[in-house]
Amino acid sequence: MVAISHCLTLLDVYQHRGGWIIPLKDMIIHNDYDLSTFLYPASTVHINLNFNPKHKGDKILKKICVKVILLLALISAMLVGCASKAKTGTMEFRANGEDFVRQGFISKDGWGISFDHVYITLTDIKAYQTDPPYDPHEDGDNIEANVTVNLGGPYTIDLAEGGSDTDPIFVGKVDDAPAGQYNAIAFQMVQVTSGDASGYSLVLIGTAEKEDQAVDFTISVETEYHFTCGEYVGDERKGILSSDGIADLEMTFHFDHIFGDIDTPLDDPLNTDAPGFDPFAILAKGGVLDTDMADLATNMDAEAYQMLVDILPTLGHVGEGHCHYHH
Repeated sequence: MVAISHCLTLLDVYQHRGGWIIPLKDMIIHNDYDLSTFLYPASTVHINLNFNPKHKGDKILKKICVKVILLLALISAMLVGCASKAKTGTMEFRANGEDFVRQGFISKDGWGISFDHVYITLTDIKAYQTDPPYDPHEDGDNIEANVTVNLGGPYTIDLAEGGSDTDPIFVGKVDDAPAGQYNAIAFQMVQVTSGDASGYSLVLIGTAEKEDQAVDFTISVETEYHFTCGEYVGDERKGILSSDGIADLEMTFHFDHIFGDIDTPLDDPLNTDAPGFDPFAILAKGGVLDTDMADLATNMDAEAYQMLVDILPTLGHVGEGHCHYHH
């Protein structure tokens, strides 16, 4: 503890308009001869003491110092207590290929498509609390976040794992995420260096059937993409984390963008912008197609290939919410 005699030499104490002014760092105290009232923190601050003129000289200074020392000890304990009670919870991250992956669908050109595996590798996964809310159409890559939670990566997951009613695939979690509303997320789709999808960021494995034709396909994508997305849009809100609670955020991938969907009007942009499966089926040999973007650049119909190149970056969503993307 600082002795009172030391306090008198350490504090710059001077009289101003009938009160003692004691400069202190990071707080303001103003009370009539009583330092027990803590009002608020500030960057340029002082203690203002009004005192009874009957108190003179060292006597009043010693009383001031005793109160200052006691007050600083109290504030220090309060700050330690607040720090130990920081409001945090667990933020879970999930990836979802939707029912198109889990249950299959019919492409715009009539192919029934089912998936055995959809390997995707994600990294640099971050969730943000932003105010004002991040807008992928206006803000691009520029996220001004008050809070950032970093899951990291890479994580290679199979979006087709499990049954037709399986929940979105768990990717990872952060246990000490600050509480609040996470209304933006960013992630990258990158090449993996080992395993079933080695050398690729996305691998689609499945079967396409149409009338008396069947094609067992493996379509691999080596291109890497970066997605920056706003708030999740869906039947329920996501990303609202309470103290000691659990919340989740979802990275959603719309594979009907590649093949189209027969249940959507053919003149809808979903179908007019999608290559469909016919351009892939033409390349199959003996009912088998094993290809990647380099092979398709050479052998696929040029218009269909360009449609594929243009549509792949739009796979990433947050539910039905959109993302800003680049290669």
